Amino acid sequence: MSETLSRDAIAEQIERLEYRHLAFIDGRFVAAQSGETFETLNPATGELLTHVAACNGEDVDLAVEAARRAFEAGVWSGLAPAERKVIMQRFADLIDANCLELAVLEALEAGKPISECYTVDIPDTANTIRWHAEAVDKLYDDVAPTSGDTVATIRREPLGVVGAVLPWNFPAMMAGWKLGPALITGNSVVLKPAELTSLSTLRLAELALQAGIPAGVLNVVPGLGHVAGKAVGLHPDIDLAAFTGSTEIGRRFLEYSAASNLKRVVLECGGKNPQVVMPDVTDLKEVASNVLAAAFWNMGENCSAGSRLIVHHSIKDDLLEEMLLQLERDWKTGDPLDPDVQLGALIEQAHMDKVMSHISQAKEAGVKVATGGMRLHEQSGGYFVAPTIFDDVPADAAIASEEIFGPVLAVIPFETEEEAIAIANDTCYGLAASLWSNDLNTVYRMSSAIRAGTISVNCFSEGDITTPFGGYKQSGFGGRDKSIYAHDQYCELKTTWIQLG
Repeated sequence: MSETLSRDAIAEQIERLEYRHLAFIDGRFVAAQSGETFETLNPATGELLTHVAACNGEDVDLAVEAARRAFEAGVWSGLAPAERKVIMQRFADLIDANCLELAVLEALEAGKPISECYTVDIPDTANTIRWHAEAVDKLYDDVAPTSGDTVATIRREPLGVVGAVLPWNFPAMMAGWKLGPALITGNSVVLKPAELTSLSTLRLAELALQAGIPAGVLNVVPGLGHVAGKAVGLHPDIDLAAFTGSTEIGRRFLEYSAASNLKRVVLECGGKNPQVVMPDVTDLKEVASNVLAAAFWNMGENCSAGSRLIVHHSIKDDLLEEMLLQLERDWKTGDPLDPDVQLGALIEQAHMDKVMSHISQAKEAGVKVATGGMRLHEQSGGYFVAPTIFDDVPADAAIASEEIFGPVLAVIPFETEEEAIAIANDTCYGLAASLWSNDLNTVYRMSSAIRAGTISVNCFSEGDITTPFGGYKQSGFGGRDKSIYAHDQYCELKTTWIQLG
């Protein structure tokens, strides 16, 4: 796959694009039982893309029945891990082969820059599927260290039916994070995409069937969160619900579990992530580049976005000056289908209004705007917001404590290391953090003290497929479903205790 995108190739792909807009249940595209649909729009123009099947509890029932039937029949769960591996690798190959189509779907429906979709999101989706496939037949079950007259084995067995509810900011990538470990360990899956971004997920389901994953093993039920998502959370025959999204909705999935069958729940929720820059750093250009990426990648619509820059007062002004230079030079906001654009549109009108409300409230409170703070390209009908930086933000200001999920960065100065740690931890979230320092002792001390699930040092990173991803506090728990550790989450560990004669 080439990493070079041309406008002609994108235009040709759009010309032959076909929207899969029906539910995918038991290996077939079907209309919702009610016949109802909902609109999915292009965030860059506000225009209608297509109407998508609006699934409800009845459709979720059918999908779960198909998933359970496939699981009990053993058409997937009964295969040897090496057999599942071959099929999942074929699935990953098909994702790669259809990368441009999937990237265009995501750029159109999510407002994401096509260059990011094509070079990062879709390749990462394929890589996640392929990596879990390659790992599955390298994991051995265990024998416990018992006495000589007993043998105890611990085996991983698939749970059964997994319900996975996706966010709208990384539709295919988050599908990959969940499908990789859930499918390769032998489970059947009912996937509920976000209602704002269903199209790439439905295409993935079709590719999975083409790859040889049997009908009923992967089902996709698009629909509204409070209808189809709730039905997944409450379903008594779903064994695990994996949710990525806001902390508010994550709480509801815990309630759904308690109100139904006490299903296992995996949550990866929100964040208000700190970027701490110590005074001993020397390469401010490199720091500025990473800080901007952390804050504005994917328009800040990222749960691990570094939306709080906690920087020592002695270097704050110099770092901010370098950031403003790079922002002007390197970060172009505009049409997501333009390969030269780094910042696309926000997902929908309501979300843009929410982000602009945060900006307006901060302005009214007297917080200094260093750059941005306004809507862009309004004539296009799209939902564009300028990358915005607030300077000298009080640590307790709303702009510094509330998750905005948009291109907004709060710059907070500090005096001492203890103060920096206190500010970094002064949040109900604990998903990710970044730390810059040239002193190894400082790095060890502060990375231990900052309460976050993933801490990147002298860079912005979420790790890669080899590392878990999940948070402390209200950023969720168990949401580490991209690394090898996820295999145990999607399995039951069964102990067999044998008394020898």
